[in-house]
Order: sequence, then structure tokens, then C-alpha cells
Amino acid sequence: MELVDRIAAGIIRQLEGRASARVITGLALVFALSSADLGAIGAMALQLREGLHIGETQIGLLLTASSLVGAVATLPFGWLVDRTNRIRMLALTVVLWGVAMGLSAAATSYRELLLTRLALGAMIAVSVPAVASLVGDYFQPQRRGRIYGYILAGELVGTGFGYVVSGELALLSWRIGFLGLALPAFGVAWLVHHLPEPARGGADWLEPGQDHMGDRHKAGPPESGRNRDVLDTSGLIHDLIREDHIEPRPHLVGDENPARQSLLWAAWYVLRIPTNVVLVIASALGYYFFAGLQTFGVVFAHGWFGLAHSAAIGLVLLFGASGLVGALAGGRLSDRLLARRHLSARITVTTLAYLGTAVFLLLFFAIHTLLVAVPALLLAGFSLGAANPPLDAARLDIMHPYLWGRAEAVRVALRQIGEALGPVLFGYMAEHVFGGGPVGLQRTFLVMLVPLFISGGIAFMAFGTYPRDVATADAYARRTLEKERSDKP
Repeated sequence: MELVDRIAAGIIRQLEGRASARVITGLALVFALSSADLGAIGAMALQLREGLHIGETQIGLLLTASSLVGAVATLPFGWLVDRTNRIRMLALTVVLWGVAMGLSAAATSYRELLLTRLALGAMIAVSVPAVASLVGDYFQPQRRGRIYGYILAGELVGTGFGYVVSGELALLSWRIGFLGLALPAFGVAWLVHHLPEPARGGADWLEPGQDHMGDRHKAGPPESGRNRDVLDTSGLIHDLIREDHIEPRPHLVGDENPARQSLLWAAWYVLRIPTNVVLVIASALGYYFFAGLQTFGVVFAHGWFGLAHSAAIGLVLLFGASGLVGALAGGRLSDRLLARRHLSARITVTTLAYLGTAVFLLLFFAIHTLLVAVPALLLAGFSLGAANPPLDAARLDIMHPYLWGRAEAVRVALRQIGEALGPVLFGYMAEHVFGGGPVGLQRTFLVMLVPLFISGGIAFMAFGTYPRDVATADAYARRTLEKERSDKP
């Protein structure tokens, strides 16, 4: 018992206090559920193919359909995230997610399973915009890289959980595999429901070492060294912008309060921010490839390297485990570089990580010897995991706090189009262009690496736009705050 207490204390210390640990755990588990679903389809691909008498294209369509529905549903959910209680909405949709997974287990045909996947895509659409908005209102800008690292680690753990639980249970029945993911959803919903809703704009930022929500004074003085207010922009990154006298983009610093604007207005605004467009495209291309890898990774390892089903799942889990380490390292590295006053630290880490992922995966898919391919796969997983935490934190840096939900909804809608196309295009190309089988999948993966190389090149473009877009978000938030104060009687 003493050992357990010491481990728990170490985790809490690593997560910078009980209050932060509670929030990080809840949000990480939400991401874990959504990624477990993707992992489950990939792990059960063989059983679904045999049980429902379907091919790779139809398996890819299961993920494509749910992603497309999610892309559409994310937009109204993003609007709600900026206007309603995010915690309550997130908890409710996680419950409905569990119900949809249970219905997947009860499907009696491919058509019924496809319909439940459509419902599932709609239910999980709220997770990314809600989590992004909550991270911005719970944590200071200079902490968000490592915080996102912890939360995205949950996403990778969820993928592994989906592979292991669903993959092993699917050996008994693919229906049991779906049930194995449905039940944990209700526990996650309970945990999320008991998180407090933070004030928007930074008034409820959690301090390192804080044990309870709402008692920031017990954790010592704020990191910024000054009192906070709603729409506080006193984080280190904004201080660097002001010190370097970087000018905002005047046409994007408006008099309108973003919280009162429509979804259409918000979508038009966020797509006029150059860095946001660059990062959205880079992220969409990365997730496009990752969706295909999640779906057909086990099938590829089984056929190309001649591994048994469990061993193939184990190889994919190694990729996920290295990605988990990369997520933790990438978030921390970007925050440390930022602390050393490297303004574009998050862009630097993201760009190098994407390019490293493409190079190492090229080696993995080109090599037929497992002993040589495994190290390349581990390095690819590490690089891919390292790319996302600084990228997600950078998107919050360049956006007005009142737009976080809708901005993430627009990004996720575009990203999920990439995710939706990934599985079905991978499956179609492997089956109909390259003749199917292990060689068909291998050639498909090699061709599909091209977009991953492009994502790294596109991310590089953000070096020239990121500082000014951070300055724009800072200036817009300050103007909104001034108008809110002047409007008060």
C-alpha cells in the first residue's frame, strides 16, 4: 500500500499538483476513448472481415463514415462549446458514446454496424473542441505544451487499449470486442462530470502545485507575477511578443466580441489566420496517414512479416508506446525552449517531428527484415507523438480565447475529412490498385508517405506567420477586455 501511495504521489508531482492531475486525467481519458475506437477497428479487422464477409474497402468505410459524420457534427458542437457548459456537454456525449458502442456489438449485419458507426461519429465530435477550450481556460500558455503532452498520451494509451482489449476479446467474438470498449465510457463520463467548469479567458488558471480547484492562493504567487483577470494574456509567450514589438494584423483585430458572433463568422475569421491554415493542413495530412496505419497496421504486420495475430498487435503497440514517450517529450521540449525565450519553439518541434516521422516510416515499410524494421518503427512513433502537443498548444496561442471551441471545430472538421479518406483510400488502393495482400498494403503505405512528407514542409511555413498571429490574438483579446470593462456600469 505504501508503494502505491508513493507512486500516486510521484504521478501527482509530475502532473504539477492534484488539481492539474484531476483535470489532465479526465481529459486524457476522453481522448483515450475516441482513439480506442480507431484502434479497435484495426485490431478486429481480421475478425470483422471473416464474420461479416467483407473486404479491406468496407472495413475502411466503417471509419470513413464515422469520421465524415463527425466532421459535420463538430461544427455545431464547436459553437456550443463557446456558449454552454463544456463539462456537462462533454460528460453527456461520452455517455452516448458508450451507448453507441454497445449498439455496435448488437449489430446483426454490416449495414447495421455501419449505421451505429455513423451515430458514434456524431457523439464523439464534441471531444476535441471541448478539450481544447478547457485546456486554454485551465492552464497558462507556457504550460500548455507539456499539458497537451500528457493529454495526448491518453490518446495513444487509448489506441493501445483498443488494440489489446478489442483485439484479444475479438478472438472470442468481435461483438465482445466492442462491448469491452462500451463499458469504460460510463466511468469516464462520471469522472468528467465531477470536474468544475472553468471561467473563460484565464480567470481560473490552475497554478503548479495547486491541490484543490478554486484555491490558487495555496499554491503560491502566479507564474506571471501579477493578478489575473478574465481574458488574461500575461503568459510568457505574449510577453515575448510585446518585448519584440511584433505588430498584429490590423484587419484581424476587430471591435466585435467573438463570443457573440455566429458559427459562420467564426469559421470565416479563423480561416483568415495564416498560421491556423498552415497548421490545420499539416495536422490533417498527418492524421490522414495515421488513420490508415491504425486501420491496416495489424493486417500489414501479419502478412508482411508473417507474425501471428497477437504478435502483430504487439508490434503496433510498440509503435504506440514510442509515440506516448514522444508526446511527453515533445510537449516538454517545446515548453523548455519557450522558457529559454525561443518564440517559435512549438513550430520548430512540430516541423522536425513530422519530417522525422516520414523518414523513419519510409525505412520501416521499405525493409522486410523485422529486426531492422522495429527500431525504425519505434523512432517513427516517437517522432509522430512529439509533433502533436506543441502543434495543439500553438493553435491556442494564435486564437482569441472566445473562439477556441469554434476554431477547433473548424480544424477538426477538416482534419476528420483527412481521417475519413485515409482508411477507405488505403483499403481501395491496396485491394484494387496494387492487387491486395501484403505486397499491396506495403506499396500503398509507401505511396501514402508522400502526404506525410508534405505535412512537414507545410508546417515549416508557420515560422514566418506564427509570431504575428500570436500578437494578433493578444491584441484582439485585450481590445475585447477593454470593451467589456467600458460597457460595465
